[in-house]
Amino acid sequence: MAKAEEVPGLPARRAALRMLDGVLRRGETLEQNEAAALRGLPASDAGLARAIAAETLRWLVDFDAAVDSATRENLPEDAKPRAVLRLMLAQWLRLDTPPHAVVATALPLLSGGPKRLAHGVFGSLTKRGVELPPSPTLPDPVAERWGERAGAIAAGLAEPPPLDLTLKDASQTAEWAVKLGADSLAPGHLRLSRGQAVHELEGYEDGVWWVQDLAASLPARLLGEGGGKRALDLCAAPGGKTLQLAAQGWDVTALDISAKRLKLLEENLKRTGLLANIIAADAFKWEPEAPFDAILIDAPCTATGTARRHPDVLHRIGPRQIADLSDVQARLTERASGWLAPGGTLVYAVCSLESVEGEAQAAKVALAPDPIRADELPEGLSPTPDGHLRTDPGMLPEHGGLDGFFVARWRKA
Repeated sequence: MAKAEEVPGLPARRAALRMLDGVLRRGETLEQNEAAALRGLPASDAGLARAIAAETLRWLVDFDAAVDSATRENLPEDAKPRAVLRLMLAQWLRLDTPPHAVVATALPLLSGGPKRLAHGVFGSLTKRGVELPPSPTLPDPVAERWGERAGAIAAGLAEPPPLDLTLKDASQTAEWAVKLGADSLAPGHLRLSRGQAVHELEGYEDGVWWVQDLAASLPARLLGEGGGKRALDLCAAPGGKTLQLAAQGWDVTALDISAKRLKLLEENLKRTGLLANIIAADAFKWEPEAPFDAILIDAPCTATGTARRHPDVLHRIGPRQIADLSDVQARLTERASGWLAPGGTLVYAVCSLESVEGEAQAAKVALAPDPIRADELPEGLSPTPDGHLRTDPGMLPEHGGLDGFFVARWRKA
């Protein structure tokens, strides 16, 4: 009989288990665990481990409910059999892995009584034909925070997102939509089905486009054409908005505290042939030499709006992180307001679904509101009554949804 170490597919399941442990026990992101958990795995196994971990987190509440329905007493939250059963259900119910293959590749992660328990519970659930609801059930604290929006948002989290690209030259949208077999929801935007190998797509090597969710592209779009005027992209890394501003004709300064993350921006600037002045510095210590005509603050945030592609945020973000980041956001916005030239425009954006990071921050800004107009937005989106923009994963469902963002705009009198 083959040893557990020799079971094909077992390393991918073990890696997924390690990644989940990092998120649920230590509060880390999936990405923080990848380097160690996936070390030495071939690309196919690494991709499978990521998929198992992501789908487990996406449907975690529903998997736990299924497990609890098949046990006399609920397993402890941190019990290893519960963790392995979560992985098993993700493979069976979300990745269409046959039950016998699930058993063969997951049960070797356990031994003795826990192994028999997991086998029995999984067998009971498969015989019963348990099914998932149409949308993932959100953890109670998350549903409470998102209130009446929670149901629509959850519906948008049921599937991983499609692949969105932003074109360097928006006038070529129709041409590249044909070349790549893509849909377009706005000038300069292309949407492809997920699972595409980005580096192999036509136009990548030539720097024709970069990867960027449609919602993430909206803040820079709201600054319009630059005409050579000076713009600051604050907290710029990894740089999608810097690329947009440069393509829109702004003289861009990209500021971020992380020199490591700015390396990706440097690579994309080189690939696309666009120009920007990159500065690695702490925004709370740095001072500009002259005021800017436009400032875009893509503020550090909880990133709960990216739950479609990063479902770990559903389980590791709580009141402490929200409070800490909202304080940083308020200080950044107040500081950046002083760097704006008279008549200049400030755009504040967060990829967060938390009102504390969005609407509450906008209420503190002491500049003249510059309300966002419906004709500036893709079809199907509209500004709020206050002239802000609030997107969430439940919007544009017929097109594959979009990330959750809050965006507001002001002008300095």
